[in-house]
Amino acid sequence: MPANSATISDILRAAALRIDRIDAEMLLLHLLGRDRSWLFLHGEEGLGDADATAFDVLVMRREAGEPVAYVTGTRGFWTLDLQVTPATLIPRPETELLVEGALARIPKDAAARIVDLGTGSGAIALAIASERPHAQVIATDASEAALAIARQNAGRNHIANVEFRHGSWFAPLAGERFDLIVSNPPYIESGDPHLDEGDLRFEPATALASGTDGLDDLRVIANEATSHLKEKGWLMVEHGWNQGAQVRALFEAAGLLEVQTMTDLEGRDRVTLGRRG
Repeated sequence: MPANSATISDILRAAALRIDRIDAEMLLLHLLGRDRSWLFLHGEEGLGDADATAFDVLVMRREAGEPVAYVTGTRGFWTLDLQVTPATLIPRPETELLVEGALARIPKDAAARIVDLGTGSGAIALAIASERPHAQVIATDASEAALAIARQNAGRNHIANVEFRHGSWFAPLAGERFDLIVSNPPYIESGDPHLDEGDLRFEPATALASGTDGLDDLRVIANEATSHLKEKGWLMVEHGWNQGAQVRALFEAAGLLEVQTMTDLEGRDRVTLGRRG
């Protein structure tokens, strides 16, 4: 896309014919290292040929369906700026509900032990650790590539009270107990057609799908959690909007008490929690 005499506003209007306008603005601001307020002040300025060409490459990647977060390599979550790659799930705003619920159950000055199972980019573990600096947070993942990104995100956000361990679910935690266990595990049905649509096509399948009913990993977590919870410790998991009743049943079958489901801003079941007696 040569600059010629076109202004930044012109270039964005042209890009908006190919991709979403907001996506186009995010890509341009990422390329230029600017914030949104800059765009309002400089929209009638021109864009150099090199930047215009680089922007066109980013637009083409998004036009092909690649998620904006993978194109830019970053995604905001909670108060954090996180690096993301195709090795990690892209953090989503609805997962902040899980962070909110966790923080409500851990006093600010408590020296609590917390574990985030399947941490991915580290979003949940790092968000909790940033708000609870006296807590010891452990983050596990079966993917070494994901853990490498999570470690980088800890350094990127200057968070030191998180330890990263390689292994599936509770495997790296033998004999350990926690005040709080949190997880955003895979919960989509393996045959769900949405896995072949939109951004999900580019995200790691192992972080999305979990058996024919989407509950395989949630069963493992619910069944093993009580062996790793301290007395009165909490288990909290994110799940699909239509899985609340099933996850509550899993928690109750595992012997957890005070089982309840938190709903997101649209009133849909999103996070289920229960306490060890």
